[in-house]
Amino acid sequence: MLRVAVVGSGPSGVYTAQSLLQQSLVPDVRVHVLDRLPTPYGLVRYGVAPDHEKIKSLQNSLRAVLEDERITFVGHVEVGGAEGLSPARLKELYHAVVYCVGAATDRPLGVPGEDLPGSFSATEFVSWYSAHPDTAADGFALRARSAVVVGVGNVAVDVARILARGADELRSTDVPRAALHTLSGSRVRDVHIVGRRGPSQARFTTKELRELGALPRAHLVVDPAELALDPAYAAPAGGPGTPPLPAVVRRNLEVLRGWAADPPPTAADRGRRIRLRFFLRPAELLERGGRVAGVRFARTAPDGSGGVRDTGAYEDIEAQLVLRAVGYRGMPLPGLPFDPAHGTVPHLAGRVLRGGEPAPGEYVAGWIKRGPTGVIGSNRSCAKETVASLIEDAPLLARRSVTADPLSALREWGLRPVEWDGWLSIERAEAALGRSLGRGPVKIPDWAGLLDAARGDSG
Repeated sequence: MLRVAVVGSGPSGVYTAQSLLQQSLVPDVRVHVLDRLPTPYGLVRYGVAPDHEKIKSLQNSLRAVLEDERITFVGHVEVGGAEGLSPARLKELYHAVVYCVGAATDRPLGVPGEDLPGSFSATEFVSWYSAHPDTAADGFALRARSAVVVGVGNVAVDVARILARGADELRSTDVPRAALHTLSGSRVRDVHIVGRRGPSQARFTTKELRELGALPRAHLVVDPAELALDPAYAAPAGGPGTPPLPAVVRRNLEVLRGWAADPPPTAADRGRRIRLRFFLRPAELLERGGRVAGVRFARTAPDGSGGVRDTGAYEDIEAQLVLRAVGYRGMPLPGLPFDPAHGTVPHLAGRVLRGGEPAPGEYVAGWIKRGPTGVIGSNRSCAKETVASLIEDAPLLARRSVTADPLSALREWGLRPVEWDGWLSIERAEAALGRSLGRGPVKIPDWAGLLDAARGDSG
């Protein structure tokens, strides 16, 4: 029997476990899927916006994999960190370990004032409205009148959409009680989504973009003059010596073109305004009364080589809330090698490299392997490559003696794993909480509540 630990129960971890079961060269494989949290599904549970029910339904297919009798979910077990299991100790329990720990932190803006109260990463905001237990339930007061979201990708669009939605529209979702209460009292009226480059270089998908225009009580404002600064905007189909833009970019530009042609909202119009801005680079977060009061942007322009240059002009945008959504970075895991330049673990076809040589029994998949690129489905091919390497190494790996009962060993080491039955208890507790509030299932937002529910102590 080949015993494999997969660290991380998000899509990359579950697809890795699935690939291990689907291969036929090594018939007797048992997989433990470990997670620091007592809940599975990773970013599908804690990163997908609550109003994206179709994407969140991916949990059903991940669930089908984790319910296979050859897979054991082992939650509430941290790997790395001051109190977590070290990679060396994990190798005592398993023939092979695949690390699927993602990219855990946001990229900073690197500008003065970024640490002012009122300035947050988009991940902090997403974790708050997704009930991640590491986030304080009262972490966002939303007393701001104006919010700036720096970045023009899908995460930026997600957080702007949640800010612009009414609480009543989110009541049917699993948003936790505290976040829903805060959103119902939000004073935010203007949401600015700002990118340093032009609309043809924005990273959002057309579906996400169009959702902004479908919000019932929000007005989209796009400055046609800013769109016109982008050379590709005028000629999306290309021209002599210039290839056409990708289809998704052309569709995005058509959506923006339509919004730019709409008359701007008047003072009598009620609701929130979402302003999409381009060619503005954050230069400084402005302070008033010890909190963020705005963002000073440097005006940029195309440099003729696909990038942008500063023009020497500046523009200040009032904001009492600033969210940065400019990308993610992997974090080093104590005991594993790490490439700080790329935010990944060095590897060869998924095999962890130590000193340039493959480390027997250690593998990576997902963002910690390739960086924060691609969509959820990209993790399938990434996982298959890693599993192919692992299975190729299996004859050598299986010779090593490992602990016969890893779960007992974890308990002897003082850990209290939450297995699948514990997760099902959490699901039942969240369904009961929702019924008590006249809603569907509502997430439990704190560690104590989750662990109590996992052990049947939720009352």
